[in-house]
This record gives sequence, C-alpha cells and structure tokens, in this order.
Amino acid sequence: MAAIDCSGLTKRFGDVLAVDDLDLTVEEGEIYGFLGPNGAGKSTTIDILLDFVRPTSGDVTVLGHDAQDEGELVRQKTGVLPDAYHVYDRLTGRQHVQFACEMKGVDDDPIALLERTGVAEAADRKAGGYSKGMRQRLVLAMALVGDPELLILDEPSTGLDPNGAREMREIIQAENDRGATVFFSSHIMEQVEAVCDRVGIINKGSLVADNSIDGLRNATETGEVLFVTLDRIDESVRQQVAALDGVADVAIDDGRIRLSVADRSKFRVLESIDDGVAPVQDFEVVESSLEDLFVRYTTDAQEVEA
Repeated sequence: MAAIDCSGLTKRFGDVLAVDDLDLTVEEGEIYGFLGPNGAGKSTTIDILLDFVRPTSGDVTVLGHDAQDEGELVRQKTGVLPDAYHVYDRLTGRQHVQFACEMKGVDDDPIALLERTGVAEAADRKAGGYSKGMRQRLVLAMALVGDPELLILDEPSTGLDPNGAREMREIIQAENDRGATVFFSSHIMEQVEAVCDRVGIINKGSLVADNSIDGLRNATETGEVLFVTLDRIDESVRQQVAALDGVADVAIDDGRIRLSVADRSKFRVLESIDDGVAPVQDFEVVESSLEDLFVRYTTDAQEVEA
C-alpha cells in the first residue's frame, strides 16, 4: 500500500495555481525527499496531505485513508514537523510533549522523547527561553509521539548546527528502520542526498522529476561534471568552450571551467578545448550533486514553459 497517493491534485488560491495536476506516490517504508524552489507548491501539498487546506480538485489518500474525509485519523497516525511551527513561551518542554501525548492518547515518556532530540536538559525550562535550534528539537520530539506510521518534516534542519543536522539524519534513519515512512522537504541538499531513497522535484506546482538520485543523474546529461584547468580563463574562453559540440552548462567556477558533456566523449571535448581554445593543464571528473540536478530540473522546466 502506498503511504501517500495523490492523483490529479490541484489547488488554486484565486488566480494563483499553487499545485497543478500533481500525481505523486510515496511507498510505505520509503524516505522520500520533496524538493522545489520557494513558491513551488511544497508547503501547499503538505497542507493538503494533512487536511489543513482543501484541494480544488484531485484525490489524496494518506496511509490508506482519504485525506479530506478522514483527516483526523490521518493526523493521528502522522508525526509532523511543520516549517512554520509555533511553541508556547510559557510552557516547558516537558509540558509541550505531554500535551502531544494527551492529544494522541498515548503514555510515552516525555523525557525519553526529549532525550532523543537532544533537549532533555531543558525539559523544565519555559520554551520562551529556547534558542531556535532548541525549539526545532522540541517540535521534533512532539512529532515522534506515538511512534507515527508517517513522518512529515518540512525543512527539518532549519536552525540546527552541523551536529544537530547530523543528529536529525540519525533520527530520520532510526524512525525509518522502525518502519515509519518519512516524507520531508529541505533546501539543504546534503541532508536529502544522505538519507533519501527517492526524490521528487516540484516546480510551479508540477512534479518535474521523481526518481532515485542515481536515476536522476542517469536521466540527464548532468550525471557527471567536468572541471578543466586552463592556462588562462576569462569570459571569452568560457564562451569559446560553450560553443564546442557536446558541451553544456559552461561556467567559471573557482578558477576552472565547469561544464557538462552530452553525446560526446570527455576525451574528445578535452581535445577540442586544448586544440581550439586554450592549453589544458589539468582536469577532474566529478559526479554531479543533487544541487546540480535540482538546478537542472527546475531551470529546464522554467525554460520549457517560457
């Protein structure tokens, strides 16, 4: 059974089309990264999954339940770390988690959950005195109440230092090992690349890519990036390299020419640069990052629409 299944999902706010005929399936037990530029429709989609916003059209099921007809049941089985979360300044961390336990009707130990997210030492301090990162950890502890079948995390690493981000990855992996499905959005590509089984990229309300990271690489010519060191590099050189057959996405990057190669061997491209542009001093082939792929898919979608 799919943990999340959206078919023809569309949402309009007046003249604004926030989600455009979205088909999206997340299988049980997956860690699914949901990426997109600001305003792409990520948060609106998440709000619809949780029945905080009603769709204009389309069907949505979450954990086998209709997201609109059975929204309360969906939320009971789901742990949520929202992007725009709020804590109550006058309540302690322990009181926040205890409240979440009461809402879900479970008897989890609040201190154990706060220990998991690294804020147990502040359990009896009022949340109004918490830092942004501590508040993030507190809301995550509330999301873990009741061993949810589905975790929906919207920008879970915002406000966390590198150690906190690593701990977040470990918690995500532990929850997945327990059997939970994890659906999260993030602008921190390293986080997504480190833990996700599959990635969906949404742009202007439409899903423009849906695959494993290796699958995304294989589906584009940006699977590998070639960095070339020349005896001279300036804008004129960049333009000459860009004009060569089989070369795409040429840029000057930290004193080197950065390019992608399509439909031609890298060796032939290097020969062409060396013979016709400038002597090649060195080169390096680097597998493209998720950030490279994200830029390619969102830029291509915008160019096609234009």
